[in-house]
Amino acid sequence: MLEEVERWLATRSWSVADRPLRQILAAKQHTGQTVSVVLPALNEEETVGDIVAVIRRDLMEQAPLVDELVVVDSGSTDRTFEVAAAAGARVVHRDEILPRLPAVPGKGEVLWRSLLVTRGDIICFVDADLRDFSSDFVTGIVGPLLTDPGIALVKAMYDRPLTVSDGSASDALFAGQGGRVTELMARPLLNMHWPQLAGFVQPLGGEYAARRSLLEQLPFPVGYGVELGMLVDALHLVGLDALAQVDVGVRKHRHQDGQALGRMAAAIYRTAQLRLARGHLLRPALTQFERGENGFEPRTYPVDTEERPPMVGIAEYAARKVA
Repeated sequence: MLEEVERWLATRSWSVADRPLRQILAAKQHTGQTVSVVLPALNEEETVGDIVAVIRRDLMEQAPLVDELVVVDSGSTDRTFEVAAAAGARVVHRDEILPRLPAVPGKGEVLWRSLLVTRGDIICFVDADLRDFSSDFVTGIVGPLLTDPGIALVKAMYDRPLTVSDGSASDALFAGQGGRVTELMARPLLNMHWPQLAGFVQPLGGEYAARRSLLEQLPFPVGYGVELGMLVDALHLVGLDALAQVDVGVRKHRHQDGQALGRMAAAIYRTAQLRLARGHLLRPALTQFERGENGFEPRTYPVDTEERPPMVGIAEYAARKVA
């Protein structure tokens, strides 16, 4: 490991316990910064309500840390919108944001558009499929941004247990074996091509917070490559010492099947490829196989090839800032 990374791990990797809530609240009051929490959601009716309720109770009603809580619905066909609203979030449909620009499917698309419907100086992203959610996820990653003006982006790190269902009364739990795309794709890519980022425990994790002043300058890959792209671009824009990570414990969530992970890995590889060479992607598609009546049948899926430009260059966003 690079000496620079070893030093970074010693000075920019913390635990949620390192900054008590009272310290974070005092820093917020002193600096006057505002905090927005954004949950991108697609068919998450089972979990989104509990996450919203915990944030509202712990960090809006009991402690004034979060100024606005927004769920951006990415086209759910279940009751995600109703459940999130009933729990106390402001819910906005993806297609209602910047309607002149037709939306495309993808997590990165939703995160990019969320900049237009939030006002916080600090924006905290939290995935909507987390189970047994704790408000430590928010305080942990927002804390360094409020207490240290030199920090621009903070990612959560955690154990990711992999639950395997065997049909019995209790499912098997394998600690530390979640994050398969991270271990098989993202971590090798970062270690080989951006070794300064090798210290991030969960580079693809969906829980991170950043200053608006940084996010508005970054391009957003529209799909699953958004987290890797954001880390790489932030490194080039603000440098390693402006990035940090905080241990928040354990992350439990719904796991994808192997083929979905393959599509995710392809999007992440494509994001890395563009940042390595900005070259032409010869075949922006991924073929996978499923067993059918006549043997293995190919299924070909497009790989995300589009990125949204930095929000600071969007006319509607610029007009809002002037207003």
